[in-house]
Amino acid sequence: MATVAGVTGEQRAAGNGVTTEQAGPTPIRVLIVDDDALVRAGLSMILGGDPGLAVVGEAADGSQVPAAVAGCAPDVVLMDIRMPRVDGLTATEALRRNANPPEVIVLTTFDADADVLRALRAGAAGFLLKDTPPAEIVQAVRRVAAGEATLSPSVTRQLISHVTGAAPAGATARRDRARRLLDTLSEREHDVAVAIGQGCTNAEIAARLYMSVATVKAYVSRLLVKLNLNNRVQVALLVHDAELV
Repeated sequence: MATVAGVTGEQRAAGNGVTTEQAGPTPIRVLIVDDDALVRAGLSMILGGDPGLAVVGEAADGSQVPAAVAGCAPDVVLMDIRMPRVDGLTATEALRRNANPPEVIVLTTFDADADVLRALRAGAAGFLLKDTPPAEIVQAVRRVAAGEATLSPSVTRQLISHVTGAAPAGATARRDRARRLLDTLSEREHDVAVAIGQGCTNAEIAARLYMSVATVKAYVSRLLVKLNLNNRVQVALLVHDAELV
């Protein structure tokens, strides 16, 4: 386990009663969970090279995640799926059931599509392919920490389309449930939800629906509360379940 670096983010620090007199923004705290030491080292080098990020800990298995999160207080967890004892999916589901959990980005490859879908339904904020360019990994961590979209209009739509296109068992029940939930929305909320499902950013939604970005953000927050979801990725999955995109 790596030693804790830096100080916690403002909200996490405030929740723990920690104060700081630093004038600048605190780094985004990242925990890396992967059973491959080379992958952990590579991700640490990539993320550690950005002054706005701090790798505060590492774990080699999902069984180590609860202690690592408690000890490092990360803002974002990069979570591998395939690990020997407790896999990343089980660890993500357990972590996201906690109060005020860190955001989770799962690490995967295209041949783990069904696993990715399970992780996103569990509340993971998104996913990264292990061959993602370093700059995109950094940007993904930043977006997740800021509560912004992690859905890439190209890669994510391709993945979600693939995993939902095979009509898996229970798809009809999920479709009906998703449509019932979306029917509780106002027309404007419904339009925002569909745009999220299409992978649009807040700026793109604002341009499409003639809103300000601030108004879009307010609608997204309202959707999460109304639909009882963790993040906009789950909104997108709900829209896909309803077969609206």
